[in-house]
Amino acid sequence: MTLDPQARFILDLAERSTRPLLESLDPPAARLQYAEMVAAASGEPPAGVLTEESTIPGPDGELPTRLYRPQGAKGPLPILIFFHGGGYVIGDRDTHDIPCRQLCLGAACLVVSVDYRLAPEHPFPAPVDDAWAATRWVVDHARELGGDPACVAVGGDSAGGNLAAIVCHLAKREGSPKLAYQLLIYPGTDLTGSLPSHKALGQGYRLTTELLDWFMKHYFSDGGDRGQLIASPLFADDFADLPPAFILTAGYDPLKDEGSAYADKLRAAGVEAEFVEYGGMIHGFITMGGLIDAAAESMEAGAAALARAFGSQKGGD
Repeated sequence: MTLDPQARFILDLAERSTRPLLESLDPPAARLQYAEMVAAASGEPPAGVLTEESTIPGPDGELPTRLYRPQGAKGPLPILIFFHGGGYVIGDRDTHDIPCRQLCLGAACLVVSVDYRLAPEHPFPAPVDDAWAATRWVVDHARELGGDPACVAVGGDSAGGNLAAIVCHLAKREGSPKLAYQLLIYPGTDLTGSLPSHKALGQGYRLTTELLDWFMKHYFSDGGDRGQLIASPLFADDFADLPPAFILTAGYDPLKDEGSAYADKLRAAGVEAEFVEYGGMIHGFITMGGLIDAAAESMEAGAAALARAFGSQKGGD
């Protein structure tokens, strides 16, 4: 496995940049800088998607959302509920707009992108509470959105992948809603950082040990057990009967062992889990489509997995 030249180019740009490190900033400044960085690397959005800004009820106020709909598509359509990455501190609907558009088009589905509350203003477990509330609301109101309540998946990248995985466990525990699929993109599944890739890849590949510590300091500013299910779903007691999964990781990502370990636990429990590693990639690459070809390729693969799952669901399997 070697670092992809396009990923190396991103790292070289970062090395030459005069921007401060994200972990040296306060959260509002880090959010702004991250948004600027994504905008510079994300490329042009694909055509053929209609969007609608809205809000849905959350545990402590309204949650901003963006609904994506393939232009000209006839409903009811399957739905993907998407939670963006950013360490629970940065990121929003705009930073992850292009991946949501790609998934919408590729899977011919509605995508509901949710802006959950961010730390440190809203620390753990506020993002989990928001993700869970949003999932239940979307399923309950699927028909109003033009969607099929029997074909709802959850997904996200990094912190968003963590939230999507947790939502699946909560839905299983509560007995509803029945979710069709989980799309987990370099997910954080072990917030204790105990797996080997954290040490092996904690320097030099954009998501550093220092940045991860900064995220965790803000997310757990009110304390909390990082090993419990609603923080680290890898440590759940039972993986049986969870939705089938597509799990994508990057070869030069300190979180990569968390994704592969999660896929292993799903498979050991009899859950279908498709696992794909983009060996030459770095964490966060799906938002860098203007500079990294694998960004669009990975979203095509994820969308194809979603489409297969939705098709199977419609077929009554």
